[in-house]
Amino acid sequence: MESNKDKALARFGKGFNCAQAVLSVFCEKYGLDLETALKISCGLGAGIRSGEVCGAASGAVLVVGLKHGHHIAEDKESKVNCYTKTEEFLNEFRKTHNTIICRDIIGVDISTEDGMKQAQDGNLFRTICDNVVRSAVTILEELGY
Repeated sequence: MESNKDKALARFGKGFNCAQAVLSVFCEKYGLDLETALKISCGLGAGIRSGEVCGAASGAVLVVGLKHGHHIAEDKESKVNCYTKTEEFLNEFRKTHNTIICRDIIGVDISTEDGMKQAQDGNLFRTICDNVVRSAVTILEELGY
């Protein structure tokens, strides 16, 4: 049986972005169909297209929300729990990558034309981002997702 890490990397390799790759391997477990998951996470790749918060981390935070998200107005406890679980994931992600910022992880600002060219020419999406996608899935699994 193919692991979640393998599935995420296969989707990433086929052209889905890092956020899509991470969310897509957990979505159906938490009641979200694959097509919708891919659509809603599309804009999160490349640090929300700005080199900011890593798409793999953003996709993972969506997984946290699917499992623990606050959806009843009066249920303040679930909101606090989701925030706590989000912080827990992000802290583990930071331990692995020293940051959650895309441009700091890959070493170039892909929100600029020059930065995107450097990333593509240097094959950074394969040499760095594959590892980031893999680690986001691993952290989620280690946290019980």
